[in-house]
Amino acid sequence: MLRRLYDWLLGLAGNRNAPWALAVVSFVESSFFPIPPDVLLIPMVVAKRAMWAIYAAICTVASVLGAYLGYAIGALLFVAIGEPLLHFYGAEHTFERFVEWYEQWGGWGIFLGAVTPFPYKVLTIFSGSVGFDLLQFTIVSIVGRGLRFFLVSALLYWFGEPVRVFIEKRLGLMFTLFCILLIGGFLALRFLF
Repeated sequence: MLRRLYDWLLGLAGNRNAPWALAVVSFVESSFFPIPPDVLLIPMVVAKRAMWAIYAAICTVASVLGAYLGYAIGALLFVAIGEPLLHFYGAEHTFERFVEWYEQWGGWGIFLGAVTPFPYKVLTIFSGSVGFDLLQFTIVSIVGRGLRFFLVSALLYWFGEPVRVFIEKRLGLMFTLFCILLIGGFLALRFLF
């Protein structure tokens, strides 16, 4: 089943509508969707290595636009939408700690969340709920998300064929590592903050 999913993603990566799907996933992941765009970005770059910078740019722009939606949810709809989303991610009891974290680290905290596999949507919602400066939020989001997506894409471009072979030979291991990183991000959110 895992092999069929991987082959399907590679097939989708070569589809003419793949950039639109990548943009949609990148947008919603920054505000409410739990699956990161890497699920599409990686097979897309592996399938068409010459497009690595365009795919990274699509991820970055769509992710930052989605971050504004997360910010708006936190600023305008925190009780109606933000709190239920945070509850879904197990972060409802950490609000005050995030406020202290923002007061201490400010933009650096957002930047670290933008670069790492940490659930960025939680940081965008919190940023809006505490009224974090929108210009600073924009700058660190562009730099952080851009760094993350361009780094992943560039590594796949530079080491494309060996990376593709490695992924295909160790598909089960790669899927397991991806799940560990995804779940680890949510656990870090719950227990560290």
